[in-house]
Amino acid sequence: MSGMIKVGCCGFCEAMNRYFQEFNLVEIQKTFYKPPRVETAEKWRKQAPANFEFTVKAWQVITHPPSSPTFRKAGIKAENCGFFRPVSEVFRAWEITDSIAKALDAKIIVFQTPPSFKETAENVENIRQFFSSVERRYIFVWEARGWSSEAIERICGELDLVHCVDPFVAEPLHGEIAYFRLHGMHARMYRHRYSDDELNKLREFCNKLEKETYVLFNNMHMCDDAKRFASVLNCTID
Repeated sequence: MSGMIKVGCCGFCEAMNRYFQEFNLVEIQKTFYKPPRVETAEKWRKQAPANFEFTVKAWQVITHPPSSPTFRKAGIKAENCGFFRPVSEVFRAWEITDSIAKALDAKIIVFQTPPSFKETAENVENIRQFFSSVERRYIFVWEARGWSSEAIERICGELDLVHCVDPFVAEPLHGEIAYFRLHGMHARMYRHRYSDDELNKLREFCNKLEKETYVLFNNMHMCDDAKRFASVLNCTID
């Protein structure tokens, strides 16, 4: 069963060449903040082992409003974008995300929406229009925040989206695969270091799903925690 569980980090937590030796999976974060050049993505793909898998986090211009602090962090200015709005800026951002995913030979793209993306009729319609308009070359993963389970399950089922969760917070409601992003726990959140007991519980939960499962650590200690979880699974690099 552990062969169905893939382990990695949200971003390169150490030098890229060393990371390629330690893991077979990474979720690219640069594509969310300020996408790299396609040539850079092609270089990463060539440097990585043949069996290494990249997943891509969609550019924030698609999902987040210009008022989001992540725009300032990335040093970019944008207007009239985010929330999957049916506008040229959003679809241009999709084209850029798509081009990088192609260069990386990625099969999964993750769309993370902020808490400000409320469960409204307008936002539901925006999601429907967006995913009905883009070409379905990938598995689309949605990490929703603040939405009801009923709405998430309905939308993911209708649009064939994988529901992304932190498995210590909620259970996935839909998807041909499972895709987990672990952000830390308790009051420490991102500073949290997962205990051996927690990693064993995570393994048990993944095994019960009986489907291909992606486990991406996204906490301050993600590199060490991911390596320890791989060890718990008896994972090896081929």
